[in-house]
Formats: sequence, structure tokens, C-alpha cells
Amino acid sequence: MKKIAVLVVTLLYLLVASPSFALFDSKFEAEVTKEAEAVKLFRDTTAAGYGLITGAELKKMMDEGKDMVIIDTMPYEDSYKKEHVPGALQFLFPIPDMKEWDAKDTGGKSQADFEAMLGPDKDKTIVVYCGFVKCTRSHNGALWAKKLGYNNVYRFPGGIFGWKGLDYPIEKVQ
Repeated sequence: MKKIAVLVVTLLYLLVASPSFALFDSKFEAEVTKEAEAVKLFRDTTAAGYGLITGAELKKMMDEGKDMVIIDTMPYEDSYKKEHVPGALQFLFPIPDMKEWDAKDTGGKSQADFEAMLGPDKDKTIVVYCGFVKCTRSHNGALWAKKLGYNNVYRFPGGIFGWKGLDYPIEKVQ
């Protein structure tokens, strides 16, 4: 009886752990997903004309005291208030592509409000982030910074998840 139980458990394990098991993606399917995300990120970045920056690069710039504006594009109550990159300002952007400005998508704020937050220096470094690579709020924020004439705009695609993954400090609203 013990041998049968071990055999059944082993067969179940092999079935569940198998890449072809229907409930789990195979490593090949996961790669297709990563590829699609990478290509979308590249195409969004190229079309909008902003740059990309890693968490480590952002942290280095912060440690060096670089004069910049960091924008967190996540919702205030659900995200920014609980955790954000130190010194980041909050300005909500939607997830779907925002081709035209609509204040209902930006928490009631206008283009002028966003431009005031970014400041008058169009050559100042602007870094925009959201939650994680697939989140496109940061794309919308970076896109609109470029549309408003800012020249040194970067998107930090890893966002707060990437920041925390690097074990960097976060701030909270008290």
C-alpha cells in the first residue's frame, strides 16, 4: 500500500510540475509574454521620444544630488500614500493610452497643473514611473512631459515594484 501511495504522489507531482500541464505556462510561453512586453516598451519609448532608466541609475542620480523631478503616476490613496520613491511627486495618469488630455483621467488636473509640477526649466531631468513594467501610467506621464516640451524625460519602467526589488528605501505620506 505504501508503494502505491508513493507512486500516486510521484505521478501527481510529475503531472502538475510538467510544463505541458494546462494550469501552468511553460517557459516558452512565458518567454513569448516577456518578448511582447519588451517590444511594446521599446515601441512606446521610441514613438514618444523619451528615454528609459533603471532603478539603479535613478538611485545613483539621487545619491549624486542630481536636480530632477520624479513623478509617481499611481493613484494617491491606493499607492502613492502607502509607498513611493523618496522625493517623488504624485500626478495620476490613466492606464490606457492618453492621446488627448482629459482631466477626468488625471484626477481632475489639467495640463497646466502638470506643467506647473514639472517646473519652468524644459531641460530639467524628469523621471516618471508607475507600479511595474506592464503598467502604462508612466508611459502616459512621460509622453505628456515630452508633448509639453520637456527635453530630458525618462521612464523608470520597473516602477515601485522594481525599486522595492532593489531593496531601496521608500517614503510614505504621514
